[in-house]
Amino acid sequence: MMTPEEIKVALGAGLLSFPVTHFDKEGQFQPESYRRHVEWLSGFDAPVLFAAGGTGEFFSLSPNEVPGIVSAAKEAAGKTAIVSGCGFGTHVGVEMARAVEKAGADGILLLPHYMIDAPQEGLYQHVKRICQSVGIGVMVYNRDNSILAVDTLKRLCDECPNLIGFKDGSGDIGLVRQITATMGDRLMYLGGMPTAELFAEAYLGAGFTTYSSAVFNFVPGLAVDFYKSLRAGNRARCEEILKDFFYPFMAIRNRRKGYAVSAIKAGVRLQGFDAGKVRPPLDDLTAEEEDMLLKLIGPWKR
Repeated sequence: MMTPEEIKVALGAGLLSFPVTHFDKEGQFQPESYRRHVEWLSGFDAPVLFAAGGTGEFFSLSPNEVPGIVSAAKEAAGKTAIVSGCGFGTHVGVEMARAVEKAGADGILLLPHYMIDAPQEGLYQHVKRICQSVGIGVMVYNRDNSILAVDTLKRLCDECPNLIGFKDGSGDIGLVRQITATMGDRLMYLGGMPTAELFAEAYLGAGFTTYSSAVFNFVPGLAVDFYKSLRAGNRARCEEILKDFFYPFMAIRNRRKGYAVSAIKAGVRLQGFDAGKVRPPLDDLTAEEEDMLLKLIGPWKR
């Protein structure tokens, strides 16, 4: 288990990803296939993988399933650090944070709380209580109904030494630029828009060092190629990869709501892993759409 400072360094060391959660035919967690997938992914250059995150269908998991998923990821990941998803309301979030810390998580990604909009003071108390319930590092996910104002985040940084990261899925470059300018190196900054590669250059300019790649789940070599090209300033190679893969993938992803997750899981299945179907309320790709995705994967089939 890493200290907060150690996981902060690891998070900023390279490309990150969120493995899909594998289910069997009855829709229950399938640890064997999941471990094989995590072991494969850990052979690439991601220094941290996120277990039971958004792409891992956190929203469809019961709180008591998450520690077992974290344990399975830790068993398979080798030297790759594992950060666990955490969320729902404050009371459940505190219990889950303690449970995944006990299961061996190296850190926590605090996803937006459940359903309701909340004032900044409420968000402050929510994040603070979860940070103070554990000794491992915590990263907040800024999106949807959990948008932290600059002053709120600054208060949290002052109060919670184990708050070490800020992930943004809002797309509000003005806000995140203000946050990076205000907090400086107090936090590690992670881009978290759906298909983050499409926004990576803008976030790099806003002071973010890295992002989480969903497609790393099934084309990790391509995802690493894009990341290294971006960091090297090789815009021609980035544009080539965007045109050859990411724009066509985006067209598939945009066909139906929820495909930002469903299409990733389909890609994992097409790479030979028995990842199972997505849980409701998501739905899987059609056979025609899976065929489109298979053709797109073509050159990167394992």
